Amino acid sequence: MTIGGIFTAIIFGAIIGAVARLLVPGKQNMPIWLTVLVGIVAAFIGSWVARGLFHWNTRGFNFGETLLQIVVAVIGVLLVTALWPRKHEV
Repeated sequence: MTIGGIFTAIIFGAIIGAVARLLVPGKQNMPIWLTVLVGIVAAFIGSWVARGLFHWNTRGFNFGETLLQIVVAVIGVLLVTALWPRKHEV
């Protein structure tokens, strides 16, 4: 993976994570860096599933692959929200 690919993964992961947080109802108590991390991991998992399981051609932009990445990110946000410690409000 090139430096440009790494930057692209971070930016695209941030977008995917942000979209996932917008789609999950309620308030998510997770920091922005964790949102980006969930988005990056979801982008990689979604791409891997699209290529490996569905045998989709994922060169360039693929709408189905992007939707799959967002679905994986929503699942990731739900998991992190359930597992991440909540702040105690005074």
